[in-house]
Amino acid sequence: LSAFILLILVIAIILASGLVILIQYLRGTEIVFDLWFAILLVFVISVVMGYGLSLILGKTVLVKPINVLVGAMRRLAGGDFSARLDEPTGITKNVPIVKDIIQNFNRMAEELGNTEMLRSDFVNNFSHEFKTPIVSIAGFADLLRSESLTEEERDNYLSIISAESRRLASLATNILNLTKIENQSILTDVTTFNLSEQIRSTVLVLENKWALRGIIPVLEFGEVEIGANEQLLKEVWMNLFDNAIKFSPDCGEIDVKIEERGAKIAVSITNSGKEIPTEVREKIFSKFYQADESHSGEGSGVGLAVVKKVVELHKGSVDVRSADGKNTFTVLLPKNAKSGTLKP
Repeated sequence: LSAFILLILVIAIILASGLVILIQYLRGTEIVFDLWFAILLVFVISVVMGYGLSLILGKTVLVKPINVLVGAMRRLAGGDFSARLDEPTGITKNVPIVKDIIQNFNRMAEELGNTEMLRSDFVNNFSHEFKTPIVSIAGFADLLRSESLTEEERDNYLSIISAESRRLASLATNILNLTKIENQSILTDVTTFNLSEQIRSTVLVLENKWALRGIIPVLEFGEVEIGANEQLLKEVWMNLFDNAIKFSPDCGEIDVKIEERGAKIAVSITNSGKEIPTEVREKIFSKFYQADESHSGEGSGVGLAVVKKVVELHKGSVDVRSADGKNTFTVLLPKNAKSGTLKP
C-alpha cells in the first residue's frame, strides 16, 4: 500500500511539473515554477489517479479473489464439502496472506468433509447395530407363538432371544460408557496401583472366552506400578484384550508386554491372525466402525473408541501396527498421570 501511494505521488508530481512548464511555454511567458499551482495540480492528479487505479485494481485484483472466496464459503455452508480454492495466480501469487487463506480454507473444507463422512457412517452403523437385535428378537418371539414347535426348536429360539437381548443390553452399556467418557474433560481419581496385577486380572476375567477357543495368553512383564485412573484403565485393557481374542484364530497366541520407557510405560497386546489393512487402521478408533461391514460378528465398534478417549485423558497415545500375520496395539502412558483438564 505504501509503495502504491508513493508511486501515485511520484507520477502526479512529474505530471504536475510537466503541465506547469507546458502551460507557461504555450503562453509564451517566462518559465517560472509556481509552487502553489504545482501543489494543487499534484493533489488533483493524485486523487484522480488514485481513484481510477483503485477502481481498476479493486475490480480485477482485489475484489475478484474475495468474490471467489465468498462463493466457495457459500458452497461450503450449503453442504458442498468438495468446494476448494485454486492456487493464487497473477499479482496475488506471491502474497503470503492470500496463500495462507487459500491453504487454510481448503484444509477446513477437507476436515468438514471427513467429519460429515464420519457422522454419516456413525448414524448408519448406530441404526444397524440397534435394529438388528431388535428385529431378531421380534422375529423369534413371533415364531414362538406357533403351537407346532418342538421343544428343541422352542429352546433354540429362546436361546437366540436371550443372546440378542444381552447383545442389545451390552451395546446400550457401551454407548453409555462412551458418552460418559467423551463428556469427561478432566482426569480425576488418579491413584498409584499395580498395573501388572490389573492386566493379569483382566486376562482372568476373560478366561471363559480365550480358554473356550484354545487361545494361549503369554504375559511377559514384571511388576510395574502406574499413577492413573484405575477404573478407566481397566476399560482399556478389557477392550483391547477382548478385541485380540475376537480376531485371533483358534489355538493362537496373544502376547502382552509391559515396557518402561523413561517417564512412560508402554503396554502392547499382540494377536496373530489376519492383518488389518491400512485404510482400516485409519478408521479403527472411530465410533461404531467395524472392519466387517456385514456386522455379522460380535462387537459394536465402540470399544476402541473408548480406548482412545481414555488414553487421551491420561495424555497418552495408542496406535496399531499390522505386519507378518500379527496385529499389535500399543498404549503409551505417562508413569504418573496428573489430574487436570484434557487439552484440545
